[in-house]
Amino acid sequence: MIALAQTQPFARGGNRLCFVHPQDAHRCIKVRRPDFSLADRRRKKGFPKNLKPLSSFDDNREEWGVMQSLNRNLGEAVYQCVSRCYGFVETDMGKGLCSELIRNGDGTIAQTLKKELWDAGFSDELRQAVADFVQRWEAVGVPSRDLLLHNLVVQRERESISRIVVIDGLGSQGLVPFFWLPRAVRQKKIARKVANLYQRIDKLLGQRGQKEFPGYHGLLFHNDAPPSNQGNSSQ
Repeated sequence: MIALAQTQPFARGGNRLCFVHPQDAHRCIKVRRPDFSLADRRRKKGFPKNLKPLSSFDDNREEWGVMQSLNRNLGEAVYQCVSRCYGFVETDMGKGLCSELIRNGDGTIAQTLKKELWDAGFSDELRQAVADFVQRWEAVGVPSRDLLLHNLVVQRERESISRIVVIDGLGSQGLVPFFWLPRAVRQKKIARKVANLYQRIDKLLGQRGQKEFPGYHGLLFHNDAPPSNQGNSSQ
């Protein structure tokens, strides 16, 4: 049993809290928010989605299934641009999903693309990093929901950007499984998600004159550097 309840999460999503794994600083554990149950999620949905079983609203269960599919269909290549997933662990906050925690060369947790853009704009370096990410994404052929700016993190080595990695929002919600579709249809779907990504970047850049960061998605609650003897990097 891994104790998380008395520690501070480093990030929060709409449905989950993210904690640094107490025994491995290069892994994180995602658990459901205790203030927002699966029943609460189902109640917010309209008909007919509110008729689905509670298990269908479990983000951890869905993500684990998606990651198994990606590994099966795309193999090692997918981890060039997607964080790894290691399966479930038992915690004092319920069953948690254990994933790779993307850290920078100095050990700090990598910031989201949303935060990077908000702080410094779309620099030439960041623009090139996004272009490199898109090229890999399309070449590998990764299915995703919308590529949201807070679901992409920017990993740095010695102040320079080394890569951009997707940490959430994977999988396709179409009626026909993504990998059953003809290659041309898959590529078209991916291209549309990429186009939407650039639209989101432009929209956020247009909001930078505001005083406050738009929402809490994409913010770190803490950004600790692990001790040199804690855990081994999996990157």
